[in-house]
Amino acid sequence: MTTKGKYYITTAIAYTSGKPHIGNVYEIVLADAIARFKRLEGYDVHFQTGTDEHGRKNEQKAEEAGITPQEFVDSVAGIIKEQFDCMNVSYDHFIRTTHDYHVREVQQIFRKLYEQGDIYKGAYEGMYCDECESFFTESQLVDGKCPDCGREVHPAQEEAYFFKMSKYAPQLIDYINTHPEFIQPVSRKNEMMNNFLLPGLQDLCVSRTSVKWGIPLDFDPEHVVYVWLDALTNYITGIGYHCGGESEPRFRELWPADLHLIGKDIVRFHTIYWPIFLMALGLPLPKQVFGHPWLLMNGKKMSKSTGNTIYADDLVSVFGADAVRYFVLHEMPYDFDGNLTWELVCERNNSDLANTLGNLVNRTVSMSNKYCGGAVSATGVTEPVDRDLQAVVCAARDRAVEKMATYHVADALTEIMALFKRCNKYIDETLPWVLAKDEQTHPRLEQVLYNLLDSICIGATLLMPFLPDTAQKIFDQLGASPVPFEALDTPGHYPAGAHVTDKPQILFARLDEDEVIAAANARQEALSPEAAARKALGEAIHGIAQIGIDDFGKVDLRVARVVDCEPIKRAKKLLKLTLDDGTDTPRTVASGIAPWYKPEDLKGHHIVVVSNLKPAVLCGVESQGMILAADAGENDVKVLFVDDIPVGSKVR
Repeated sequence: MTTKGKYYITTAIAYTSGKPHIGNVYEIVLADAIARFKRLEGYDVHFQTGTDEHGRKNEQKAEEAGITPQEFVDSVAGIIKEQFDCMNVSYDHFIRTTHDYHVREVQQIFRKLYEQGDIYKGAYEGMYCDECESFFTESQLVDGKCPDCGREVHPAQEEAYFFKMSKYAPQLIDYINTHPEFIQPVSRKNEMMNNFLLPGLQDLCVSRTSVKWGIPLDFDPEHVVYVWLDALTNYITGIGYHCGGESEPRFRELWPADLHLIGKDIVRFHTIYWPIFLMALGLPLPKQVFGHPWLLMNGKKMSKSTGNTIYADDLVSVFGADAVRYFVLHEMPYDFDGNLTWELVCERNNSDLANTLGNLVNRTVSMSNKYCGGAVSATGVTEPVDRDLQAVVCAARDRAVEKMATYHVADALTEIMALFKRCNKYIDETLPWVLAKDEQTHPRLEQVLYNLLDSICIGATLLMPFLPDTAQKIFDQLGASPVPFEALDTPGHYPAGAHVTDKPQILFARLDEDEVIAAANARQEALSPEAAARKALGEAIHGIAQIGIDDFGKVDLRVARVVDCEPIKRAKKLLKLTLDDGTDTPRTVASGIAPWYKPEDLKGHHIVVVSNLKPAVLCGVESQGMILAADAGENDVKVLFVDDIPVGSKVR
């Protein structure tokens, strides 16, 4: 297939202060679906994402952990990539703002803007937000707090370099007015114009002296480049832009970007600061900036401080990557915030994926084996209902293309799922099991099954950008390959002589909602504020953070004997242990070790228990401690048995 040309898509780069939650990772999955769909259409796609690694917050966290800032961001960048990779994201380049080539180019860009008079040296005095690393005037504050994150601010003064934003504001206003597609959705454009551009832009602080962890100016090394001039330029440095000389061919091929996909909270930086920087550099503006809504948890914004975060790998461990991809892509509105709960993901898994899609494929493959020995051919014995099916199936491509062209991704996925729903209805209309009873209707039976297999092939091809692993599993079971994109609007592509698998596999298992909720509750209890703090620190640093002897002295470790052990109903991973720790009162502990141990494996053994851990209720059981176990390799856990140590002994 002849390529339709280049397509360059980027996401915002993730800040390396800690593990990103599913609301952050949603953006990368959304970009991935768009990138994969463009590849399916025939575009030569370049998909870039990455990490934003400089700034005071990372400097502080590294200091707290007793490591260098570079060691800290190296570790967190790895964690971020793991979260992207567990969602099967097909990025072409992962840029880090600590990469040498990025650092060099940022220094060159800053020097160029300074030498041409767009940047000048001055001093900044105002209210400063440590979280956002931004200065604000009193009038910009909301209820005396940061207008962006709502946190406390404090007075600060600092020598800094400033960018003359107002110099380019009229040019940007004119550009936005003459390019209505530039900022999407339209509500974001109206917000930028009415709240920021039309009232007048203030000059922007673009350097810091109070922060050391940043890119130093090569002509004034006491200053480091302020985060936005550093971070935003990744979109050009990552594809070979050279400010001080001739840029690489790939930059000339890819720029301007076709799409910057970002969260709605950073639209201002991408549609005001970034375009003005580009104008000052004499570069064309990106074709479009799309500010997607937020993914909420139980109707509230996810926040580590409130403990309502869900991580991608946690969801994937329960539902699988494609089920999570389906939920976040299908359930997020175009312009309004979406909502995620464990119950909703379970419901979608069972209804759309297990029932509509999985059951369709399983039934069709099973009937093809049962009635035709696994080899199905078109016999030409057709009826009007066949044309009705094919009309829906063959219209799905163009319907999906229309929706994806404006990034209505959820609507595109709905169109594809409508194809599979029509196939299920076709089975009810044609009743293959009835046709199988009479030898004379067997040719009609074969045609019915062929129509189903052919339709599923078309649907699976369209599904590839959204559920890539599932689509491949479908082709494997059907003994077929993806249909060429340009042919998806016509029937008859299931290959003659193909043979379906004789052992159909379940694509999506139906899940027990009670068990899912029990697992979620156990996770939430485990992530109490104390546990969450320990978990966040461990995730942020590959290794062990240093603690004082007083910290260790707060943990009461004691040897206890497992008197009894039993499974906890509605919780596949939990066991209820009754312990004798040498006191007069038995201790109950709920432990998530059921995947590795049976109750009889534990009874009578001596183990180590954290006896002063705050009690937590897990699936109706009050857990009064935590037993010690070790990660002993990939997906393997070993309880620490100490049978030769007396019950009640304190571990120091």
